[in-house]
Amino acid sequence: MEYIILIIVLFICLYTDVKSRKILNIVTLPTIVFGIVYNIFTTGFAGFLFSGKGLLAGLGLLIIPYLLGGMGAGDVKLMAAIGALMGTSFVFYSFIYTAIIGGVIALLLIIKTRGFTNSIKSLFFNVVFFRSNLGSMVLPKDNKSSISFPYGVAIVLGTLSTLIWGGF
Repeated sequence: MEYIILIIVLFICLYTDVKSRKILNIVTLPTIVFGIVYNIFTTGFAGFLFSGKGLLAGLGLLIIPYLLGGMGAGDVKLMAAIGALMGTSFVFYSFIYTAIIGGVIALLLIIKTRGFTNSIKSLFFNVVFFRSNLGSMVLPKDNKSSISFPYGVAIVLGTLSTLIWGGF
């Protein structure tokens, strides 16, 4: 039952995040409540602890990037909902897959936007001189200097990867 709910929630969030760059509270908050109630109903107080720890783990994994402005609150609530529904271990593995997938998406967007050659030069400069590109390799400040993407896509793909392949 929880797998069906999880898949439905993931696809709704994927659609809304791609379409409007928002993950809706009307999806995440009922999922959190359902996860807690379902786990309490199936296993009692142990289910409450299972959901509570999962919720806190999901929240804790993304709260710092949110506070630093790197992602939206909907992403954090989606990860918390996944934790409340599926537990701590599942949300941790989802986070690992999400981070890998998000990194690959970000790298591809950087290469696409700034060009392969500039990306390699910048990487070489950073590795060889242990510096950021604040020195001689400053990119012009224009619309291309800020790259963002709906991180809900990475969360959905990372969670689906956990469903398919499980932990490491």
